[in-house]
Amino acid sequence: MSGAAGAAHVAAMAGHTRISTQALTSVAKAAAAEALGVTPHEVRAEWSDDDGLLALSLVAPITVPSLTTILRDSGRIAGLGGPIWDRAVAAKAVILHRVTELSGARLSRVDIRIGGASMSEGGRVH
Repeated sequence: MSGAAGAAHVAAMAGHTRISTQALTSVAKAAAAEALGVTPHEVRAEWSDDDGLLALSLVAPITVPSLTTILRDSGRIAGLGGPIWDRAVAAKAVILHRVTELSGARLSRVDIRIGGASMSEGGRVH
């Protein structure tokens, strides 16, 4: 690298880059919404410090088939990924990975509280 090109490269690297809490929250809400089959505006996200790492707490509904659909096709529960508990536990790992992948933030854990159910009659729920 020539002296001028090297200096320009170093100058571009100087300084700080920070991701705002609002941006992290938007990423977390989108990841949770995708994992739980709901919209981002239905998800509440809060951050806390966990020994220098970020802990994410979420409150969200989860998409479930109607009871009528289950009565017609009891295998639908397995097709969705199992009972609500199993899906919420699996979603934690997916959300942690996705938020880390998109933001670069180091999360210690993801806590999920299912705060409701959103009924779905249509196709596969994520």
